[in-house]
Amino acid sequence: MAQDQLLQSAREQALALEQVVNTVVVGQQQAIRLILIALHARGHVLLEGGVGVGKTTLLRAFSKALGGAFGRIEGSVDLMPNDLLYSAWVDGQGKPVIEAGPLIAHGPDTAVFFFNEINRARPQVQSLLLRAMAERSVDAFGREYTFPHMVVFADRNAVEKEETFELSAAARDRFLFEINISTPKDADIRKQLIFDPAFHDVDALLAKLPEPLLDFKQLNELDRQIQDAIFVSKEIEDYVVRLWDATWHPDQAGIELADIYMDDLVVAGASVRGMSAMVRAAKVSAWLEGRDHVLPDDIHTVLLPSLAHRVFLSPVYESRREQVMPLFVSALRDHISTP
Repeated sequence: MAQDQLLQSAREQALALEQVVNTVVVGQQQAIRLILIALHARGHVLLEGGVGVGKTTLLRAFSKALGGAFGRIEGSVDLMPNDLLYSAWVDGQGKPVIEAGPLIAHGPDTAVFFFNEINRARPQVQSLLLRAMAERSVDAFGREYTFPHMVVFADRNAVEKEETFELSAAARDRFLFEINISTPKDADIRKQLIFDPAFHDVDALLAKLPEPLLDFKQLNELDRQIQDAIFVSKEIEDYVVRLWDATWHPDQAGIELADIYMDDLVVAGASVRGMSAMVRAAKVSAWLEGRDHVLPDDIHTVLLPSLAHRVFLSPVYESRREQVMPLFVSALRDHISTP
């Protein structure tokens, strides 16, 4: 089968997966599309959102639809790096028992790994996860464990600030996207989530998902094919560079925001890795839309989730990041001229 036919077939499967997940997790169409893009761009994801908005259900749904294993760990101040790798206890006969931890338990069969409340974990734990994200491998029990197909999702406790350890700039830059999972605004969907018993039992809800629609072990190769097949014009390249420059020097680009002194807003703009990852994601967006070239709309689709966590603000504005960054990225989109 020719590459064009393979990519078309894979696109149809991806859109079928998206449709199925939307029937299980309602009211999150934008977030579901962005997660679909991240999975095909082979990028890790930070999730933003309050407690009980369905983040775990969403990730379990994707994991089942991909056919891979789902791993999870809860962040806490007393969590140690080794807790990711093994657990140990003494059984009823007084014998020590050691079992593989959640990060390595499924090995190469891991499709999705979820670190809940990552900012409750100490920097040493975060560092181990970063290695696993970057190299998709860790050392344990005197051998190397690999998970070449794993995508890591992590969320942060944004309410309680005591005993939390915020991610460093380098850690945040390892994530392709930061995606907001918020309570749906549509009144009918809100009522459905509250009153429809079908959404009260997550296990029963996920049991309705059909057999895996994608083979998660094929996504690495599929991503390589997408990146080779989707064309980026010189005009789009120049546009992305202008956006990049504006993340570092918004005052020089003429960006203005109400009640914000632009000269002091940004400490550091997006990294080379961040802009490269954004372009990879934009190519996947174009592919999902059935095109063989990137348009400004594809850049705009991934602009906020790619930059929201990568532009580092001065301390006076950092406490208002959730309010400032959407306004800042919208100003970039609206002010920087498109091809």
